[in-house]
Amino acid sequence: MRLRSIAVIAYGLLSVGFSASSYANLKDDIIHRGTLKCGVSSDKMGFSYINDQGKWSGMDVDYCRAVAAAVLGDPEKVEYITTTSKNRFTSLASGEIDILSRSTTWTVSRDAKLGADFTTVWFYDGQGFMTRKSLGIKSAAELNGATFCLSPGTTSEHNLADYFSARGLTYRSVVFEKTEELYAAYQKGRCDALTNDITGLAARRTLFKDPNKHVILPEVISKEPLGPYVKQGDDEWRDIVTMVGNALIEAEELNVTQQNAAKLAKSSPKSVVKRLLGTEGSLGTDLGLKQDWALKAIQATGNYGEIFARHVGVNSPLKFERGANALYTNGGLMYSPPFR
Repeated sequence: MRLRSIAVIAYGLLSVGFSASSYANLKDDIIHRGTLKCGVSSDKMGFSYINDQGKWSGMDVDYCRAVAAAVLGDPEKVEYITTTSKNRFTSLASGEIDILSRSTTWTVSRDAKLGADFTTVWFYDGQGFMTRKSLGIKSAAELNGATFCLSPGTTSEHNLADYFSARGLTYRSVVFEKTEELYAAYQKGRCDALTNDITGLAARRTLFKDPNKHVILPEVISKEPLGPYVKQGDDEWRDIVTMVGNALIEAEELNVTQQNAAKLAKSSPKSVVKRLLGTEGSLGTDLGLKQDWALKAIQATGNYGEIFARHVGVNSPLKFERGANALYTNGGLMYSPPFR
């Protein structure tokens, strides 16, 4: 009898083991929950920004909307959770958010040490400097001895240290955990300069009381490939988030737009378009999604070019040029792996 009891217990433990190993992955959890939890900032105009009416907008916001459309069939099923530079990776690791879409730089150490996986380069940027015009500073070399307002644990903090040390320059720092506090301190004169991704500086400057009193210096001191991260260990979820971004880039190259996507899904003579939009092949089911996942994403946000133009490009107050963020066919760095 005792042996039988031991056998039953052992069988039960094995059953628990099998149950745990087959526990629903994050995609299935999101579908069961009915919402995607997206970690963003709340104050980066053009990327992730919430206005006075509580409406979210920006390139990083649209990435989450596209993922929600692909996985849940509805771009509005997103819960936006504001994160800081300091807590963003902790929020991802703890499961508080499903995706970190917060203009975060892809680095080796982050991939290797933080339990996070980078997905798609969503914006190529570089770090620069902003200061007040009244100081008369024309280049970074003239910032020797200046005081910088900084956020802890950012690539900006480390790049600044490397840049100044290599040139024998010195600086003082005032550290703020929250971005809004950092920029408020700068505007009150608590520091002489800011350093961040150039797009971030330009976006923030638009919110200043008098943007024309501040200048972005010409130096670009780093490479900043920005994009979403997911928690390490779920290959299917990483593939989904990665390929949603790539689908929007591929759509621009194929001239598939928010307006014509549904029509092309039915009538395009091109196999590559049909594969992208799910009317040929099995890319959707290969990813664990419905066949029209990319079609849903494109209908929700438009292709990459449309997203860029709307939030940071020609149709936005920022008026950024495409530059490195143009398609490779137009001299930029943007292209998707083949959809086949």
